Amino acid sequence: MILLGTPCANSQAGAQAIQQATEHNVRCAHTAQEASSLLRSEEYVAVVFDQQLLDAEPEESEQLLEHLGGACPVYVNFAIHGVERVARQVQAAMRRREVQERGARLSAQRAFRSEISEMLTAMLLSCDMALSVRGLPVPAQEKLRTLHDLTRELSTRLSQTP
Repeated sequence: MILLGTPCANSQAGAQAIQQATEHNVRCAHTAQEASSLLRSEEYVAVVFDQQLLDAEPEESEQLLEHLGGACPVYVNFAIHGVERVARQVQAAMRRREVQERGARLSAQRAFRSEISEMLTAMLLSCDMALSVRGLPVPAQEKLRTLHDLTRELSTRLSQTP
């Protein structure tokens, strides 16, 4: 869902254009207080702020930003731009946000994979060192070899996963 915050009379036309461009339902708020209330009650993928709304209530506008959560903020000016242009801006902002999220997700996966790989390497080295201890009981050797083999298997699977 997308939240459109604007005091403009043509907010419904803007909401319809945004909905058609993004295929997300759009809710309208005509005041900053109304927008703030809606932000607290639901999750939004994007919040479209009309500059007139922000300029009319600057103190309340600051609070709006605190309630955005994961929503993508889009700043527009209905006084200057037509609804089609605003819809394109929202669409572009949502695409940018999607690309950023995908990049962040890949980065987190790489970091996690690297950490796990380091741990597995440490486990393999520890197993190798433990197996080289003289006089290690046979049952302990078997358990260490099993642990070593399992760790190597995990390491192999991790390196094969894209």
